[in-house]
Amino acid sequence: MDWLPALRARFADRLQENVILAPFTSARIGGPADALIVARSADELAEVVRVVWELGAPYSILGGGSNVLISDRGVRGVVILNRAKAMRLEPADPPWVWAESGVTLSNLAHRCAAMGFAGLEWAATVPGTVGGAVYGNAGAFGGDMAGNLLRADLLTESGRAWWSVEQMGYSYRSSALKRGEARAVVLAAELRLQLASPDQVAAAIATFVERRKATQPPGASMGSMFKNPPGDYAGRLIDVVGLKGTRIGNAEISPVHANFFINHGQARAEDVRALIQLAQQTVAERFGIHLELEVELIGDW
Repeated sequence: MDWLPALRARFADRLQENVILAPFTSARIGGPADALIVARSADELAEVVRVVWELGAPYSILGGGSNVLISDRGVRGVVILNRAKAMRLEPADPPWVWAESGVTLSNLAHRCAAMGFAGLEWAATVPGTVGGAVYGNAGAFGGDMAGNLLRADLLTESGRAWWSVEQMGYSYRSSALKRGEARAVVLAAELRLQLASPDQVAAAIATFVERRKATQPPGASMGSMFKNPPGDYAGRLIDVVGLKGTRIGNAEISPVHANFFINHGQARAEDVRALIQLAQQTVAERFGIHLELEVELIGDW
């Protein structure tokens, strides 16, 4: 880790070492990061990433900590904790919102609703941050980031740049960034909205929240484990092959919704990974379908 002394010199007490990451994830799973730096604005995030790139240090960016499974062995390199949470609602016609990438997506949806701005109702039940949603084309209830994004403020190797939704190359739960087609970090985004009444937007959100509660399990999880294969549902396939409720250690394939894997307390990442492999193998043997992860595996596996 020849980059570590330079990071210590550059960031001083902003740099934390050997930090357990489990508390920063929605599943409450994950070992230690060699180094951790908190970025509290888009400018700070850009500054940290530039330094890490210059030093050639391995790095990961953690926002809300959903849609990730962090190894029990932890993460070699630098984890940048994104806490850039500024936002600005623009009451134009049509309205739009600018939000830094660390803004919690559900909080943003509720803020928009309170102003009578529609368009992000689908996001009110989605865990994670704006940055993660832009990166992975998050979506629910027929909406997704591809349908809302006007442009994204990215840090690229040639500097900061605004990318259009077309440049993001969106597909189902994926983007050019997620596919590794470009090296860039999401700093902020501008999202399109529509004028409505606060009561209308609140009612739509309430409907989605009730549907989410009725179909998805409570407890610590990563969100949807697998992408839905074309024309089918990952949860249905896992259910049909009889794996609902299967448990390894304190990790369980939820008996409520089989595409959610629950941490019942002190679950190990290796236990979750074993359930992932079991589900993939069993579904492939029965249906010839490979379940592709929606969750990203991070760290030393």
